[in-house]
Amino acid sequence: MDLRSRLPSTLAPLWRVVHARLSSGRPVSRVRVGPLDADQRSAVADLLGMARLPGEHTTVSVQVLDRILRESLGVGVHEVVTELVGPVGDQAADRRRAAIERDELWSWLEGHPVVAMQPALSDWVAAVRRAGLSGGSVTQTREDLERALKVLAVLPASGIPLPVLAEQTLLDTHALDDGTRCSGLVLRALAAIYDRPSPVDASERRALWEQAGITDDELSSVVLAGGMRVDGDSVVGRVLRLCADAGQPSSLTLRQIRASELTSVPERVWVFENPSMLALALNRFGAACPPIVVTSGWPSSAGVLFLRKLAAAGCELHYHGDFDGEGLRIAAHVIARTGARPWRMSSGDYLAAVADGPPVGRTTPVPWDDELAEHLTRMGTTVSEERVATTLLDELTQRHPA
Repeated sequence: MDLRSRLPSTLAPLWRVVHARLSSGRPVSRVRVGPLDADQRSAVADLLGMARLPGEHTTVSVQVLDRILRESLGVGVHEVVTELVGPVGDQAADRRRAAIERDELWSWLEGHPVVAMQPALSDWVAAVRRAGLSGGSVTQTREDLERALKVLAVLPASGIPLPVLAEQTLLDTHALDDGTRCSGLVLRALAAIYDRPSPVDASERRALWEQAGITDDELSSVVLAGGMRVDGDSVVGRVLRLCADAGQPSSLTLRQIRASELTSVPERVWVFENPSMLALALNRFGAACPPIVVTSGWPSSAGVLFLRKLAAAGCELHYHGDFDGEGLRIAAHVIARTGARPWRMSSGDYLAAVADGPPVGRTTPVPWDDELAEHLTRMGTTVSEERVATTLLDELTQRHPA
């Protein structure tokens, strides 16, 4: 049926209003149409059989309109507006589907393995959610986040250039260039991990990338070790043995670690956050010092690579750090990236040692002890490694008798 030839074009405003209201997905009993010019008002009066012209704005009963159309044309109002305006939608259902899709997206992000490994990323997840969808699209947002999470999954890196990282993870050397959405997402995530403000200029962005192991400098990235004896004729093996025999610390560069294979590693290595712990251990044990590695706060590219190589060679890594907000984040970072095990880092260890001290700062939950961050927040006091140094070194004495 060609409705356009049987219904005057002056009724177009009525059909558009009815179409919009039906497409809302809600029950519709009446519609208000206008402003109408004289011809349009006359067309509405003729259609509805009104005794006088309606006003510039008039209200029409959808039920009455449907009955009139069926009597005169044999089709109802739904069929008429579908042919004259277009398919009738269901905006309410569309909104419900969109809400479900958004909820599924955020649930997926919150439960992603990379986020689970780094509890500090919960702030990043919340910020991404507040920022909303990329271009209003759930699909596009998920694609953007998947790319960013691919990059985060391999960080910290081992001193590789940014284009190399982009090529290895995203198959595009420019995917992490300044100004790209992926670069922005990753940098904001790194800021959350390292508890730093989001970078606002090129120098801050470069510093954040460097902290995550993205650098061309193989010499300034170093890691401290002591008491470590590793077989083999590599530079690292010889340096470690020479320093261990002399009861001295060794400082290994990223370049040296990259060039060396580690074999016959110690069964266990004790990893500390602070260099002072290595100094105390060397003073106490001398040439009999147990194998120790120090991250010196957030681990460098050299530190991460060295620990990963030790773990790959079969070494058990046992990590201890400060009991404060940043210390927990560093511990979670080292454990997630190297496979280390938390050592004397439980709620009981903290509560047994807590006393007066500096404030803990912002705390973040950790995966190995659900209550630890809550205890730090409640007590509000830092327990440094140095405070519990005697307890830690006494345990090393028991495990590594001279």
